[in-house]
Amino acid sequence: MHGPPFDGALHRGRMSLATRVDRWRTRRWAIAQCAIAAGLAWWIAQDLVGHPTPFFAPVAAVVSLGTSYGQRLRRVAEVTVGVALGVFGGDLLVRLIGTHAWSITLIVGLAMSAAALLYGGQVFTIQAAVQSIVVATLIPDPGAAFTRWTDALIGGGVAIVAATVVPAAPLRRPREQAAKVSRKIRDLLQAAADVMTTGDVEPALDLLAEARSTDHLIRELQDAADEGLDVVASSPFRIRQAPGLRKMAELVEPLDRALRSTRVLVRNCAVAAYRRQPVPHAYALITADLAAAVEVVATELDAHRMAVAAQPALLAVGAATGDVERSDDLTSEVILAQIRSVIADLLLLSGMDPLEATDALPPARH
Repeated sequence: MHGPPFDGALHRGRMSLATRVDRWRTRRWAIAQCAIAAGLAWWIAQDLVGHPTPFFAPVAAVVSLGTSYGQRLRRVAEVTVGVALGVFGGDLLVRLIGTHAWSITLIVGLAMSAAALLYGGQVFTIQAAVQSIVVATLIPDPGAAFTRWTDALIGGGVAIVAATVVPAAPLRRPREQAAKVSRKIRDLLQAAADVMTTGDVEPALDLLAEARSTDHLIRELQDAADEGLDVVASSPFRIRQAPGLRKMAELVEPLDRALRSTRVLVRNCAVAAYRRQPVPHAYALITADLAAAVEVVATELDAHRMAVAAQPALLAVGAATGDVERSDDLTSEVILAQIRSVIADLLLLSGMDPLEATDALPPARH
């Protein structure tokens, strides 16, 4: 019979595998795009143009595209010119001075210097150096400079076309990730309401550990928002979706604050349970109602809408925090304050501005 350490390792292994598979899913289009661009660049250079071994065509296409969308068109242009410059310069210098240790030093120095003088971008400069090394050492054939130059340009041209073709998935992912964060907040709130009711220490400590492991959700949300903005910036076919993506990116901060406030709420619930301090039952009921309202927020985000429909439920919970009987216990009062903070942050997702969200909460009863 397996013990807790084995069970814990098995759980971590499953979580790690799930994380890796999820990471592959988020990048699968970019991977496929690079693979197809490499094959297409080779086919054009070999079958259409007639180059026997167009090594630099797929290299330029893959290095230019990479596996992310950030600054893609600019990177494609930099790398294409950098590769072509390095190939041509390397071949020219090999013909003049041959391949030796000192000549490699000279070739790399001259390639990087030329790149820095022409443009100065880091990617541009490094690619010029790398391709000059490849030409000078691995394929020292000084008679094919023009062929390799055009191969690099072919690969870059394919990359430029491919960079403008992007799927809708990166545009959906920010809202899907925002819904995921919202549902985590819902789960933490519902569990916190249960802890307030039962006062059990072990579930409270387990919930606290779970709440403390949620930082990655906000990082993933920020990454998804950044990727979506990069997509609309790099593709003329997606530019009309830019306003919606910008609005979605603006939701990262309030969701981050709402999750942080929820963690503080959970921590105080754990403290109350550990110290055997009862929390008013009304606070538990309000927290459960807030969890239900957060589910409405998540449902709206899943449907690719601003959470306007969740506003009445959030306002109703906010009104309840103003009427509830107050406690003399400091920990309980912190819990109530964090409930109000979560509501104010989530109201921003329903279209309110920060001042409106703050004013929407009634003063707490004395």
